[in-house]
Amino acid sequence: MTQKANKLVIVTEKLLLKKIAKIIDKAGATGYTVVAAGGKGSRNVRSSGQPTVSDTYSNIKIEVLTPSREIALKISDEVAENFFEDYSGIIYICEAEVLHAHIF
Repeated sequence: MTQKANKLVIVTEKLLLKKIAKIIDKAGATGYTVVAAGGKGSRNVRSSGQPTVSDTYSNIKIEVLTPSREIALKISDEVAENFFEDYSGIIYICEAEVLHAHIF
């Protein structure tokens, strides 16, 4: 059995993780996944932080499954408004299908 969902993906600087996690929790999402990220974008090449002396300036990818597009948009709007003027980042939303209809 499957269930429709929205996958919100936020790629940004690691130092924002705790602040973004608070926004995710406040919006009513039940969880998220965080992984190291690296790549190239409009602000040049960013390392995933492997290996370095300090990973303070590394990037992360946060994935959030939400039952509605409205929750995903609420999170994305607040993150972009609060942080993307001063920090690098990108957000996108995809349609997803959750297997086994787990509650999220």
